[in-house]
Amino acid sequence: MATYKTRAQFVADDLRGRILGGEFQGGTQLRQDALASDYDVSRIPVREALLTLESEGLVEFHPHRGAFTTELSVARIRELFELRILLETHTLRRAIDCLTDADLKKAEDILEKYDKALDSGGEIGNWSEYNFAFHHALYAPSELPETLAIISQLNTKSDRYIRMQLLYTQEIEKAEREHHGLLELARRGDVEQACELLKTHIQEACEGIVAVLEERTTLTEQR
Repeated sequence: MATYKTRAQFVADDLRGRILGGEFQGGTQLRQDALASDYDVSRIPVREALLTLESEGLVEFHPHRGAFTTELSVARIRELFELRILLETHTLRRAIDCLTDADLKKAEDILEKYDKALDSGGEIGNWSEYNFAFHHALYAPSELPETLAIISQLNTKSDRYIRMQLLYTQEIEKAEREHHGLLELARRGDVEQACELLKTHIQEACEGIVAVLEERTTLTEQR
């Protein structure tokens, strides 16, 4: 049982990366026998891995048809990002007054690595991880573990969309400016301005992703 669990985690981690990296488009069927062959495991750890990814919102099971990657839905994107605004602004509001110099230094160090990755165009697979790590460093002192767990889940579900935004909207510099602005407002203890900037930051990221998705849909329909 432990062996299967270990193999299932390996398959889940690798498959998550392939889905978030764009190898599997939304609506792609994930055949368990083919994946078992790919990873040289039985179908059992593949099934467990798919169930893990289903809980993260990356995979959905259709009756009598099997597992599919979730579709890139405008309605889904808007819902995810609206939830992020509600929970993340609430958490940041609770966290700012509790931020220590060490917390701010940690956020600053993450942001420096994030900036280098964005500026070089490298480490694309880590962009969204740096993004979440930076935000989480600012939220952690809130002492809201259940809320932070939900925020983490929402960010996992938003991961592919965040990558899409950074890759296709040409607004990397804007995202960097907003992150630095957020860090400075947090350092100054300006709760209202920080929460307002965070709200705008998430909202505009959402609109950028929606615009990209609608453009891609239009191009697909014209072919």
